[in-house]
Parts: sequence; C-alpha cells; structure tokens
Amino acid sequence: MARDPEGEKAPTGGSTMSHASSTTAEGKDAERGKAGEAFSLWQYLQADVDPKETIAPLAAFSFMTGYIDVISFSAIFVWCGFQTGNFAQLGLAIARLWEGGVQNFRIADQQALCSLIAFNLGAVVGRIGDKVGAQKRIWLFAGTFIQALFTMAGAIAFWKSGQPSIADERDHPAWSNVLTFVGLAFISASLGLQGVLGKRLNTAFGTTIVLTTVWVELMTDPSLLKIHKRVLSRDHRLIAAVSLFLGAFIGRAILAALGTAGTLGVGVGLRVLIAFSWIFVPQKPTPNPRAA
Repeated sequence: MARDPEGEKAPTGGSTMSHASSTTAEGKDAERGKAGEAFSLWQYLQADVDPKETIAPLAAFSFMTGYIDVISFSAIFVWCGFQTGNFAQLGLAIARLWEGGVQNFRIADQQALCSLIAFNLGAVVGRIGDKVGAQKRIWLFAGTFIQALFTMAGAIAFWKSGQPSIADERDHPAWSNVLTFVGLAFISASLGLQGVLGKRLNTAFGTTIVLTTVWVELMTDPSLLKIHKRVLSRDHRLIAAVSLFLGAFIGRAILAALGTAGTLGVGVGLRVLIAFSWIFVPQKPTPNPRAA
C-alpha cells in the first residue's frame, strides 16, 4: 500500500469513490426529506377543515360583524353588513321621488346604495372558493386574509378623509366626502366576503352576518328549553348572537377612543389572527371505505 512521505497511508481510489457515493446518497435523502415535508404541508393546506370544529373562527367572524357594523352606524346610521335595511331604504328613496317637493337622492341613500353594491361585490369575490374548494384550509386562510386587506384599505381611506367618526344626528352624517365612500365600500366588501365563507361551511352560525335567521331558528329549536342538555345547534346560535353583541360593544368603546381609522386598524389585526386560526382547525375526518 502506498504511503506518503511522512509514513501515513494514502487513501486508495476505491475508498475515495465510496466516500463520495455515500455523501451523494445522504444529500439525495435530505432533498427527498425536504420535498416530502413541503408536499405534506401543501397537502395539509389543501385538506378540508371539519365544520364541526370551526366554532372559534366563526364566533370571531360574528364578533367582527358587530365590530365593523357599529363603526358605520355610528357615523352614518347605515349598517355595512345588514343589507336588508339598506335595500329597503333604497325602496323608500325611490318612492320619495314621487312625493313631490325636493326630489333628490339623499346622501344617506347614496351611502346605503354604496354599501349594498360593495357588499355584493365582496360576496362575488367569495365565489373564488367554489373553484378552490370552499372548505379547504388554504382558501379559508386566504379569504380571511383578503378581508383583512379590505379592512386595511378602508382604514387608510377614512384616515385620509379627515372626517369625524361619530354623528350627532341622522340629518348630519359624519361621513360625506368621496374618501369616506371608498372606505365604506371596502369595509362592506369585507363583510360580504366573510358572509360567503361562513355560509359555505354550513353550520348553525349561518353567514355570521345576519342574525335575523339565527334568531328565528333559535326560537324554533325543539331543544331550546333543554338547558341541562348540550344541544350544538342551539348553543352555536347563542354563541353567534353573544359574539356579535360583544363585537358591537367593544367596537364602540374603541371607536370613542381611537376614531374610525384606529378602530379599523385594530380590526385588521383581529382579522389576521382569525386567518391564521384556520391553520389549526382539525381536518375533516375521512369516511371509512365500505367493506367489500
């Protein structure tokens, strides 16, 4: 065997090739492991969530409904999430044109129309989930994050508008310039998108927007008065109602302290947290294959 000048054994060609081969194999194994981890993460994000385990994020959705609605109502007496009233208001506005006297489309009617149109446009964005998968974890995360972006755009618009946050009476709304219309459109669109995400999960929370249906279903629930028994349909509807109430209460308190832009800024942070919460919702159980 060859030796170097100092008497040490010189590595043979075979041992060098063997060492190189083992190093290459280890590198390939590491690459396969990383690829496997990435693929597993992608599979996890592509999986459907279990609607039965969505209580926390849907309760947070209901909270955000009250939180954001109280912002628009405090300024212009228009609910940016409850579109039944806005649609009826448009009927009144059109009927008023036939009554004689001053025939104009009042600013409150314009704001109701703006909110109604933007809400439905936001709901149209929610139909993306029908292509991606309405209950897929990745879409629920992305859809909620888009809501945060809409809310952030609204906050910026109201901040730039320079108008107050709370109106003293209906005839003198706090918002009147173009930027406030832009802000109203964005926050209404965020709730429209939220409603579609909630509806597609098909739970007792409904759309997490309109509670009229929830109240009716709650009052007609056969197990309403069985207070010593756990009834998911009844309990979830109660959680939705209480969450919306708390959202309105807390939203108004923050609005009085921070103003419209600041309150919406807090809302952006809350929506981002809700978006990440979808990652931790358990996966829908896989049905057992039928025995052959």
